[in-house]
Amino acid sequence: MIYRSRIVTIGSLSLGGDLPVRVQSMTNTNTCDTESSVAQCIRIIEAGGEMVRLTAQGVREAENLAVIKKHLRAAGFDTPLVADIHFNPSAAEVAARMVEKVRINPGNYADKRASFTDTHFTEEGYNAELERIRERLLPLIGICREYGTAIRIGVNHGSLSDRIMTRYGNTPEGMAVSAVEFLQIFRDEGFNNMVVSMKSSDTRVMTESNLRLVRMMQAAGMDYPVHIGITEAGEGEDGRIISASGIGTMLSAGIGDTIRVSLSEVPEKEIPVAKEIIRVVCGDKGRVTENIDEIEFCERDTLYKPEVYSFDGEKYVPEFTSEGSRTIVSFEPSKPPLIGDIKGDDVILSVIFSEDDDEKLTIDAAALLGKYFIARKAGGICVVNNVKRGQDRLRDLSYAILQATEARITRNRYISCPTCGRTRFNLEAAVKEVKNATSHLQGLKIAVMGCIVNGPGEMAGADYGYVGAGQGKVHIYRGHNAVLLNIPQEEAVARLLQVIEADQASR
Repeated sequence: MIYRSRIVTIGSLSLGGDLPVRVQSMTNTNTCDTESSVAQCIRIIEAGGEMVRLTAQGVREAENLAVIKKHLRAAGFDTPLVADIHFNPSAAEVAARMVEKVRINPGNYADKRASFTDTHFTEEGYNAELERIRERLLPLIGICREYGTAIRIGVNHGSLSDRIMTRYGNTPEGMAVSAVEFLQIFRDEGFNNMVVSMKSSDTRVMTESNLRLVRMMQAAGMDYPVHIGITEAGEGEDGRIISASGIGTMLSAGIGDTIRVSLSEVPEKEIPVAKEIIRVVCGDKGRVTENIDEIEFCERDTLYKPEVYSFDGEKYVPEFTSEGSRTIVSFEPSKPPLIGDIKGDDVILSVIFSEDDDEKLTIDAAALLGKYFIARKAGGICVVNNVKRGQDRLRDLSYAILQATEARITRNRYISCPTCGRTRFNLEAAVKEVKNATSHLQGLKIAVMGCIVNGPGEMAGADYGYVGAGQGKVHIYRGHNAVLLNIPQEEAVARLLQVIEADQASR
């Protein structure tokens, strides 16, 4: 697949077409705190961020974007600012007069918060809802046209509306349809200054939804730029591996005009990770221009458990006992094979590095190898490094890539958002505390979310959730259901563990 989008201008920045993939991040300060927000924007920009997003959950925050922008421009920074909107069209309409781009979520811009219950819509009722959404969007479209403001239609897995989920389920297809419906409304009004995104904390859902989106846009004659990212990737090495696996897969397929790595860390740390993913996948041009991968999915999940191999300098040694012959496909980072060239479960993929920077090795291995296991193509994985790093380290990295692509689950998966101005507690510390308390468990998906906006919906697929509910308060979730409300933060991890252990004891 080759997808070349139109070029869109966002303030001083152009993206799309054959331009390099652009890098962005998002502040986690209170948007009404001008000094802190300006300082963090500058740190992101100086790290190499080409756009900066800030939350605008209300009109007051949206209005203060103008003050933040004024301070940044006075300091000599012309980097475009983006307002992040959920649930509040009034805030979007204010922000569109202040900043260069506004992100809206089709799942909650005009539709109410999803209830995760079956709701029946007749064809007439479904179309009536679409017309209501159109009417609600018209003021924003008019403001964006007047002020030259771009729009990102940003769909997140788990925050689809009841209207979409009733017809399509909480699926990649539903995500793509949700985006295209909004794109079509804007296009019908003659507005085309748009970017679109499909995000999920699940690498395979993100990949499949973006492929569906691009194919649907091509069928409809649309060519809007695509923003790529893994939501709630987490922190530390795991956050880097899952981000590199998912984003690297899409970039290798020629899809992605701008990216964000979403880590539960200070946002300026996201930028070097994003730049390294682009470097290893796209090379000096900053964009894949040839050898485009055609990614197709095969349904073998229940039987698919690729093996981990070590290389002892002479032969490949399986972590588990293997029967039958294996085909070794070894490659250097600059020459990865196409997915379509990998035939059969008997293939062991081995990437050979000469890398003394451990973080680069981690990011590069995930960005290069992740796609084969997201697409369920290879039967084995081996990371080799000619600069000695130790077999245990390389083996652990291989397992982590399989975990990130959900090809082989060997430990818990922690889903955590990157925080933003809506978060009212130290989420990075909470993630580490939850990990420490639950590390003895295995195979669970546990979400740690900063607020209710990115909570019950966007932790889609999690078994349990620790979700910020306000200043120093936490809700504890089992799946989509809140089972403990407004728990003091200092008690929340222990109460989460009690819920998990009680569930396991009752099985």
